Amino acid sequence: MNKLFSPIYQYFKKHLIKGNARTVLAKKNIVGSIFIKGGSIAVSLVMVPLTIDYINPTRYGIWLALSSIVGWFSFFNVGMTHGLRNKFAEARTRGDNEAARMYISTTYAVLTIVFSAVWLVFLFVNPFLDWVNILNASSEMRMELSILAIIVFTYFCLQFVLKIIHTLVTADQQPAKASLINFVGQIISLLVIVVLVKTTDGSLINLGLALCVAPVAVLIIANIYFFGTSYKDLKPSISHVNFSQSKNLFSLGLVFFVIQIASLVQYQTSNIIIAQSFGPYQVTTYNVVYKYFNVLGMGFGIFLTPFWSASTDAFFKNDIGWIKKATKKYLQIGLLFVLAGVVMLFISDTVYKYWLKGQVDIDFTLSIWGLVFFSSFMFASIFVNFLNGISALKIQFWASLISPVIFVASAYLLIDYYGMGVHALFISSLIASFNGIIIAPLQYYFIIYKKKKGIWIR
Repeated sequence: MNKLFSPIYQYFKKHLIKGNARTVLAKKNIVGSIFIKGGSIAVSLVMVPLTIDYINPTRYGIWLALSSIVGWFSFFNVGMTHGLRNKFAEARTRGDNEAARMYISTTYAVLTIVFSAVWLVFLFVNPFLDWVNILNASSEMRMELSILAIIVFTYFCLQFVLKIIHTLVTADQQPAKASLINFVGQIISLLVIVVLVKTTDGSLINLGLALCVAPVAVLIIANIYFFGTSYKDLKPSISHVNFSQSKNLFSLGLVFFVIQIASLVQYQTSNIIIAQSFGPYQVTTYNVVYKYFNVLGMGFGIFLTPFWSASTDAFFKNDIGWIKKATKKYLQIGLLFVLAGVVMLFISDTVYKYWLKGQVDIDFTLSIWGLVFFSSFMFASIFVNFLNGISALKIQFWASLISPVIFVASAYLLIDYYGMGVHALFISSLIASFNGIIIAPLQYYFIIYKKKKGIWIR
C-alpha cells in the first residue's frame, strides 16, 4: 500500500513547495480547503433533504425566508470585518503587530457595542412584528415564528462578533483553518438534526436551535483557541481599543458596507420576493437549485479564497507578475468548473429526484439559469477579489448604489409584466451584477496592464 501511494505523495509534496512563499502558502491552503470544504459541501447537500423531510417543503421555505430577513441586519456590521481584513493583512506585511492588535481590539469593541444595542432593540420590537403576514405563512404559526425570529436574530448578532476570528485567519492567508471552523459547526448541526428526526416531530424552533447554537459554540471555542496560541500576542484587550483610530477601519469599512448592502438586496431579498410572489414552496425550489449549483461556487471558492489577501501582499510589494500569473490560472480553473456545471445541468433532474426523494419538483429552466448565474459569478469573483484585496473600491462603491434598485426593479418587471417564473430572480441577479461581470475585469486590465491610477485604483 505504501509503495502505491508513495509516488502520489511525493508528487504533491514536490509541487506544493514549488514557487515563492506566497504561492506555496496558497497551494497548501487550497489542498487543505479541498478536503474541508469538500466535506462542507457534502454536509450542506445532505442537510437539505434531511431538513425538508423534518419540517416539510413549505416550512423549509419559511425558514429560508425568515433567515434572509434577519440577514438584513448584518448591515450594522458597517463592513468593518472587511476593513479589518485588509488593514490586518497590511499590518502583518509590515510586521506591525501593535497596529494589528489595535485594529483587532477596536473591531471587537465596536461590533460588540453595536450588535448588543441592535439585539436589545429587536427584543423590544419583535412582539409587534406580524411574521405571519411578512412570511405569507399560516396564522397558527404566529407564536412559533416569533420565537424562531428571536433565536435566529440572537445567532446572527453573536456570530457577527465571534466571526472576527474567521476574518483574521483568512487575512493571514490561512483560509483552510477558517473553513475548518465552519465545517465543525456544520457537522455538529447535522448530527443534532439527525437526532431530532429520529426523536421528535417537525419543529421550526428545534431546527433553529440546531442550526444556530452549534456554530456559535464552535466560534467561541475557536476564539479561545487561536487567541491562546497562534495569535496570543494579538489578543484583543480594552487597553488596545482606540476609537479615534477606528476611522481607518470605518473609512474602508464604510465602502464595504455599501457593497454589502447591495449584496444583501440581491441575495437576501430573493427569498422574500419569491415568498410574496409565488409562496413559500417556491422559495424551496429556488434554494434547492441555488444550493445545487452553488457547489460550483463553493468549489471554486476553495481555490480563490487565498487570492484576496495574497493580492494585498503582492500589490503592496509591487509583484505584478505574480498577480497576472495567478489571474490567468484562476480563469483556467473557472473554465473547468463551468464544464463541470454543464454536466451537472444534464443530470440535474436525476440528482433532484434521488437527492430530495421526490418531495420537490424543479423546472429545468430554473436549473439552466442557475448554471448561467454561477458561471458568471465565478468569472466576476476573480476580479472582484483582486480589487477588494488592493482596496480599489470606488467604482464598485458607485455601482453598488444602483445595483439593488436594478435588481428589485428588474425582478418585479420580469415577474409582473413578463409573467416569468422563479427563474426571473437569477436573471435579475445577472443584470444587477454588471459591475463584477463587465466593469471589474476592465478595471483590473487598466490597473495591471495599463498602469492606470486615478479612479481605477481608488
